[in-house]
Order: sequence, then C-alpha cells, then structure tokens
Amino acid sequence: MRTILHLDMDAFFAAVEQHDNPEYRNKPLIIGGRKDSPRGVVSTCSYEARKYGIHSAMPLKRAVSLCPHGIFIPGRMTRYQEVSQQIFAILPEFSPLVEPLSIDEAFLDMTGCEHFYKDLYDMGMTIKKAIKIKTGLTASIGIAPNKFLAKLASDWNKPDGLTIIRPEQIDEFLLQVPLGKLWGVGDKTKQILRQNRINSMQELRQQSLDNLIKILGNSLGNHLYQLCRGIDHRQVEPEAPVKSISQEITFEKDSKDLEFLKSQLAVMAEKVGFRLRQQKLYARTVNIKVRFSDFKTITRSHTLEYTISDNDSIFNIGWNLFLQIPLAPIRLLGIGVSNLSVNQQLSLFDNTVETNKLAEVLDKINTRYQNIAITKGRTLFNKDEQ
Repeated sequence: MRTILHLDMDAFFAAVEQHDNPEYRNKPLIIGGRKDSPRGVVSTCSYEARKYGIHSAMPLKRAVSLCPHGIFIPGRMTRYQEVSQQIFAILPEFSPLVEPLSIDEAFLDMTGCEHFYKDLYDMGMTIKKAIKIKTGLTASIGIAPNKFLAKLASDWNKPDGLTIIRPEQIDEFLLQVPLGKLWGVGDKTKQILRQNRINSMQELRQQSLDNLIKILGNSLGNHLYQLCRGIDHRQVEPEAPVKSISQEITFEKDSKDLEFLKSQLAVMAEKVGFRLRQQKLYARTVNIKVRFSDFKTITRSHTLEYTISDNDSIFNIGWNLFLQIPLAPIRLLGIGVSNLSVNQQLSLFDNTVETNKLAEVLDKINTRYQNIAITKGRTLFNKDEQ
C-alpha cells in the first residue's frame, strides 16, 4: 500500500499578496485586474472574497457587482513564481518523488518514509510547518493510498487543512463525495448520469462496469467505475532527475548544545541516506548548512574520491564539517548530499560493501514496520537534560 501526499497552497496568489501587503489581510482581495478592466477575469481571490460567490475564471465585471468594495489588483506573476520556487525547494527534503502539478500544487510519494514520523498526521504537519516557516503561507494537505484520494483529501478541509484517508476509511469517505468531485465528471457527464437516475456516489457504485460502459463509453465508464471505488494506480512522476538530497531543521530555540545538535544532525543524516538508497543513488559530496541566531549562514562541503549511500558515512563527514565551524547559538542546521550517481565507486580502504548491506537490511525493517524504526543511539537526546 502506497502513501501519497497531495499539497495544495491556499488561495496562493491572494495569500502571497496578503502576506506581502498587510493592508490586504482579512479583506476580500480579487486578483486579475483593476475594477474598471473591461475584459478581465478573476485569476484567484482570497477566502474573504469567496464568501461573496466570487471564484476563478469569473468575469471581473461580475466580481465587482458581487463585491463592489473588494480590492482588485492585476497580480505579480514574477513574485508568485519566486515563492513557488521556495516551496518546491523544500519538498525534496521530504521525498525524492515529487510531481509538480502547477505553480502551487504537487504530489509526493511518501511510501517508505512513514517511519520518520510519529504517524501520518505528524508527517503532514511537519511539511505544513516547513512551508509556513519558509514562506509565511498555509497549505492544505491530503494523505491517502493513491493520487486520486489524496487530491480529494487536500480539498476536504480548506484552508490550512490536513485530511488523512486510511485504507479502511476509503468507502466511508467516498460516500460523502459529490459526483462532481470525480475527475472527468463535468456538467455534460452529470446530465447523462442524472438521465440514468445516478445522482450520488452510492448510486454510481451500484452500477456494474458493463452498464457504465454502455452509458458513458468504454474509457469514461472504466474510469468512473475505478474512481468511485477509490482505485487509482497512477504513479507519482517527478519532472527531472534528482540533483541533490538534503534535510534541514529550524529550531524553536537557538541552541549551542553539542549533544543536541549532534543528535539532530544524526536524525537528518538517516533521512538523507534513506532517500538516497530509495532512489538507488550514490553521492560523492556531503554538505552542511548552519544558520546562526543573527541569521548569518555558513555552508561547508567535502567531496570524496568514491561514492557513498550509507548513514554512517554521511553523518561522520557532516559532523566533522560541523566541528570545524566556531560554535555559537544555532537557529538552523542542515545536511545534504550532491554529485549524485547511479553507479557505486568503492573506496579501497573501508568496508563500504558490508556497510551498504547493513543499511539495506535496516531500510527493509523500517519500511516494513514503519513507525517502529531501528536507529543509531547517536540520534537520541534527552530533552530534559537540555
């Protein structure tokens, strides 16, 4: 069973404008053009504007009539693209399999990464928090066994929502979903379904495959027969090969406690190593990133003559790099790998093969038992002693 996460930013363009311009906050904001634009259409609008019935693709004249006191602006695509790049730069920290759908929307295949989190709720909240810290914006997330259900879930409790559909909840969840939420069910298809006395998900699920094919044709009939049962076999398809894998954390309180920092770096090294092996990749360069309390940021890297993919090597190199930096209160700590290759080049002086075999065994155990992770003692830290 896969774990698919769908991320959808909340009223993205409007949220960026309200973040950058405090005077727009908590007010109906419509993006697409000025009030007097003769042929403009709404690109997006804030949730405050949606209360007046305004939605994307609506003519601006209609939006003005519904909300004459609203704030109407043309929008700034360059700025939205800039924030989008910040968001998509974060996502590979959580999964190597990221499929962008638009400027503010993506699928992540989190299968095998579950054991890094307490549960699926913790997984979703961790990603939401990372985006909030980086951009100041909220995202809605859906987590489910496939792409179709994950996308339904992300839209279920907007804005700033997190909805999880577990395998045993699929049937109960789908029965609440209007037919119009199914991909491929537009006004024309709904009309055909109504003519055949199919007005709800329950009535659709009662239809045989042969009957749906007879009503809708082979392609759409098969499609809806699968979707109304929550079946979707599509894979998450990344756009381009991964060039680097990294993980970072911003601490709630600045810290210069070496044991605490060491434990955090060890946890992140395990995540980076796991994702590297999931992709069947090897790295030649290890990087660390340190941001101090005054926001001064330092990066250090070390490139090897051979490739690695095991947690120990990643951590040891990263920790040695860290120890070369003068200690001061730290706000952010990160570790990553780059110079990736599909080919393994061994060192002549160590037991790389045995180390990699051990890492593969631990990966299988952690993936199988998910939350019951086997980990190194160096990742543990007693917060009471901090």
